[in-house]
Amino acid sequence: MMLPRAVTTIIVFAFAVGCTTGGDAPAKAFVGATIIDGSGAPPIENGVLLVRAGRIEAVGPDASITVPESAERIDVAGRTIIPGLINAHGHIGDTRGLEGDQYSEANVLYQLRLNARYGVTTVNSLGGDGAEGVRVRDAQSAPGLDRARLLVAGAVVTGETPEEVRHAVDENIAMEVNFIKIRVDDNLGTSTKMAPAVFQAVIDRAHEQGVRVASHLYYLEDAKALLRAGTDFVAHSVRDLPVDAEFIALMNERDICYSPTLTREVSTFVYEDVPDFFEDPFFLREVDPAVLEALKDPDRQRSVRESRGAQQYKQALQIALANLRPLADGGVRIAMGTDAGPPARFQGYFEHMELALMAEAGLTPMEIIKSATGDAAACLGLGDVGTLEARKWADFVVLRENPLENIENTRSIESVWIAGNRVPERR
Repeated sequence: MMLPRAVTTIIVFAFAVGCTTGGDAPAKAFVGATIIDGSGAPPIENGVLLVRAGRIEAVGPDASITVPESAERIDVAGRTIIPGLINAHGHIGDTRGLEGDQYSEANVLYQLRLNARYGVTTVNSLGGDGAEGVRVRDAQSAPGLDRARLLVAGAVVTGETPEEVRHAVDENIAMEVNFIKIRVDDNLGTSTKMAPAVFQAVIDRAHEQGVRVASHLYYLEDAKALLRAGTDFVAHSVRDLPVDAEFIALMNERDICYSPTLTREVSTFVYEDVPDFFEDPFFLREVDPAVLEALKDPDRQRSVRESRGAQQYKQALQIALANLRPLADGGVRIAMGTDAGPPARFQGYFEHMELALMAEAGLTPMEIIKSATGDAAACLGLGDVGTLEARKWADFVVLRENPLENIENTRSIESVWIAGNRVPERR
């Protein structure tokens, strides 16, 4: 799988930092936990996770790991450790409360810290990204990091002619983005889709410069056309029809990853009434009460109930759910993603809701964890996060309960660690 130029640069620099500082730094040893490493392998019971200079030095059963006498021992007996969650399709920096167009470096950092507190330690921001986000991304390969990592796609590429979109691709690539993002969707018949000749021009131009393309889509036939054109990442569920053998074969031909974004559909209709999660302490600990009151407004709720689009997306969710198990059974790699970040798509919380929806779709807890950790990292071309292995960044979550027993136990967060640093509580 080809790595985008900017991602390659990040990985190389990160390893250089770890190699030059690791030997002399003090170590932390997390001892006694069940460790789920994100690869899909059986969990390690009574495990040890040894961390030094932001990276994992060793991981394994207690009997196989020698903990240095000088190491700080952190007793996590009875807990479960998983890799930090990776949102393969989110958006960072543009929203405050229920208002868009709020993009700034301060907001990018605020939202990355919010994600981190929920155990989401990497976010692939697929569109709406500016130079501020690029600067934040470029500062993250350091042992002192304590907020979520970021990938960026720049502006979503739009245009009506090949010439227009080639220019837009070039502008994004000049920012050294990790992905190019396009939309091929008619918004339930209310707008004009990007024409095949135009999206082919986007894909060709991006590939000429070594950058992959993520495609927003809705319809099965568009998905097939985009795969034939060379798209590198399917950024939403197919939501109009059941997936078929041809689609699965096209996905597997180049090992293209599929990001379900089930909570995106939920966000379109759930505020027609007061959702159950408005009573969830795990949600309430981070939400602005003013946002809750606005979403409870009866006129707003009535407008959602009366929205043709909202009701169509409610039905589309059922198709998206039904498509997920056949794709996984067909060998398609699933990368957890939510499309969280726009107004009322609550970052951090929606990622855990997504995991629960994936279970509703028939995936096992181990499959879901792998999709949100090791597989998501591989799908994004990231070689040093996603699994708990020696030399990778020490990005992980300590849980009070075992998510293999119930995927909603990912919400039982005791602590979150990024580059071996404990993520601060909300300030």
